[in-house]
Amino acid sequence: MKLKIETIVLAADLAGTFLFAIEGAVAAMHSGLDLLGVMVIAFVAALGGGVTRDLLIGATPPNAIRDWRYPALTFVAGLLTFVFHAYAQGFPAFWLMVLDAAGLSLFAVAGVEKAMLFGIRPFVAALMGTVTGVGGGVIKDVLLARIPSVLVSDIYATAAFFGAVVVLLARRCGLSPATAGLAGGLSCFALRVVAATHGWHLPRAQP
Repeated sequence: MKLKIETIVLAADLAGTFLFAIEGAVAAMHSGLDLLGVMVIAFVAALGGGVTRDLLIGATPPNAIRDWRYPALTFVAGLLTFVFHAYAQGFPAFWLMVLDAAGLSLFAVAGVEKAMLFGIRPFVAALMGTVTGVGGGVIKDVLLARIPSVLVSDIYATAAFFGAVVVLLARRCGLSPATAGLAGGLSCFALRVVAATHGWHLPRAQP
C-alpha cells in the first residue's frame, strides 16, 4: 500500500511540475523576461509549492532537491516553452486556465497524499494539499511584482482544498489511493474550471 501511495504522489507531482513549469514560463515571457528569467520563474512556479510542503511536513531534503527528475523536467518544460514562444504566447486564455486547473488538481492530490504518508492529521493534510497547489504560483507572482492570483482568482485555493478533502473522504470510505486521488483531482479540476468559466468567487467585503 505504501509503495502505491508513493507512486501516485510521484506521478502527480511530476505531471503537475511539468504543467506549472509551462504556465510559469508563459507568464514570465508575458512579463518580458529573458531566457534566464523564464527558467527561474518556471522553476519556482513548478516546484515552490512542493518544496514548501516538504519542509512543513519534515520531508527533507525536499524532492525538488533530492530527485534530479524534478529540476530536469522543469527546465525542459521551460526551455521548450521559450523555444516555441510564438505558439505558447498565442495560446488561448481559456486553455491556459484549463492547463492551470490541471496542474492545481495534480498538486492538490500529491500534497494531501504525501502529507498522509507522513502521518499528518487529515485537516492539516488537506491544507498541505492546498499549499502544494498554490505555493509556487504565489512565489511566481511575487517575483513578477503582481498580486498573487490565489488572492484574487475565482475559487482557486478553495478548489485545491476541496479536492484534497475529497481525497480524504474517499480514503475514509475505503477507496484505494488511486481511486481517491482520481476523485479528488477531478473534483478540484471541475470546480476550478466551472468557477472560472462562470465567474464564481467567495464573498468579498464591500468598501
